[in-house]
This record gives sequence, structure tokens and C-alpha cells, in this order.
Amino acid sequence: MNFNTALIVAGTILLTIGGSLCQLDECGQAPLNNKIFGGEAATAGAWPWQVSLRISCDGELCYCGGSLINKDWVLTAAHCLQGFDTSNIKMYFGRLRRSGLNPHETNRTASRSIVHPSYNSSTHDNDIGLIQLSSPVTLTDYIRPICLAAAGSNFSAGTETWVTGWGKLQSGGPFPDLLQEVQVPIVSNSDCNNAYGGLITNNMICAGLIKEGDKGSCQGDSGGPMVSRNGSLWVQSGIVSFAGVKCDDPRYPGVYTRVSHYQDWITTNIASNPPRFVEFNNNGFRSSLNLFLFSISLTFSIIPFTFSLYRSF
Repeated sequence: MNFNTALIVAGTILLTIGGSLCQLDECGQAPLNNKIFGGEAATAGAWPWQVSLRISCDGELCYCGGSLINKDWVLTAAHCLQGFDTSNIKMYFGRLRRSGLNPHETNRTASRSIVHPSYNSSTHDNDIGLIQLSSPVTLTDYIRPICLAAAGSNFSAGTETWVTGWGKLQSGGPFPDLLQEVQVPIVSNSDCNNAYGGLITNNMICAGLIKEGDKGSCQGDSGGPMVSRNGSLWVQSGIVSFAGVKCDDPRYPGVYTRVSHYQDWITTNIASNPPRFVEFNNNGFRSSLNLFLFSISLTFSIIPFTFSLYRSF
């Protein structure tokens, strides 16, 4: 093997590593989203993991949100699924408007739905569920999965998050036609527990503007995602669970299911092609750092190996 051939071998290996890393980073990418702050109607493709759930209940339509976590599964709230047959669920992906034309949209029915076995409808504890799609969705710039917060993640008070959905703009108000987005900070569990008089468990995470109100999740947003960003990568920290007595009451922050507490449960129920979990600690995503260090380490181990091949021939 000559020197040029050795370099080609090394280059091929490194390109393979790079391609693998790109595949691992597929989740949490929103190439059409340049949002930094605010709260308003979303634009097409800004939140490509957002799912609209329509559920037939008692002859009417009930609405919930959800998030695409891989091409076959949707994550949502348990209370959106409990008591309903899987055949009654229809999911819409790439949707911006509740009605009218959505040129980037596709839809699926459900082949299976799973409610957490310890879900408590009285306390909202373990308010998490999974839906398996009838067939995989094709990923585009408008339809992409979200990364999930891994066990051990820490979203400290003040961490900025985004909540999206087609829920009411205010308590008792109408439903919007366009997907809405709002930025709210994480509220500590102790402050949130004080606001709710002891109802908050460790399986919950809270966010909102306690003294200001008017921003956060509301009726119709249930099951939808709460996400945070580091650079271009987004990770889901919460699932919309409940929003207190009134969703625009400044005394009550929104309450979300803490996704990081359910990594084992999610991966156990999704046997093949599990979603990607990323550990978030306010200083970045550990898994991304580990992948980078791994690639650097592997690179420096390949180079000596390549030159040893060259010397052998």
C-alpha cells in the first residue's frame, strides 16, 4: 500500500464517521426556524416536530398537540389518549393552519397508543403517552423529529423555553387558526409547588411568567412540546399537561410532564429505532460534546494506524 492509498483509506473512514454523526444529529434540527424571542403566530416549518391530533370523542372533535420523535412515533400527554380508541386518532404533520391549505402537510392514523401505566388523572402525575403511526412519515424541512431530554438533564429556573400549539390565546377565548409560539422561562419546582398548593411532583416541570401572565400554554395545547435550544439543536424538556385555574392567570405557571424522567419507559416501549435522547445541563448538550470528542479521539487513533499500514508495505 503506497502513501496516497493510505491517505485515501483514512479519508474514507473519517467521512464515514462524519456521515454517522450527521445522522445522529438528525433530531432537533429546524432549518426554517430563526426565532430568538417573542410570542406570536409561527411560520411554516418553524417547529417541524409539532403534531396536531384530532380525536373523535362523543361525536365531536377533540384537539391535542404532540411531537414527532422519530418517523414512526409521536409523544403526547396521557390525558389526550385515555378513554379513546386508537381508531379515533388522526395526526397531522407539517401543519401550520388549523383550516385551509397546508401545502407541506401529511397525515397518519394510529396503529397503537400507549398510556403510562401510572398515569393519575386526578393529580396529572405521569401524564405521558405514545402513539405509533400507521406508516412512517417522510422527513422533510417541514417534518422532522425532536430530540428528547435525557435522564439527568437539568433545566434550571430561568432557562428559556418555547411552547407551541393551536390552543386558546386566553382562557375562554377562541382557538387560533395559525400555530402559535411563545417563549417562557422555567420556574423552579419549589415556586411552582407553592403556587399550586402542593400539587407539583418531581415528574413535572413548570414554565411561565408568574407575575405577568398572558404567556404560556392554554386549553387545546395539551400534549404539545416545550423545547429549548442550544445553537441549532432543539431538545424537548416537557409535554403540556395543565395550566392551572386559568391559563392567563399570572399566579399559575404552566405545568408540563418532565420528559427526562421517562427515558427508560419510552425506549422500552419503542423497541426498534428509539428516539435520540440528549442530556441538557444549561451548559450544552453532553451527548453532542461526547460525539465530538469521540470523533477527535478516533481520528488521532486512525492516523498512526494508517501510517503503520504504509510502513508495512
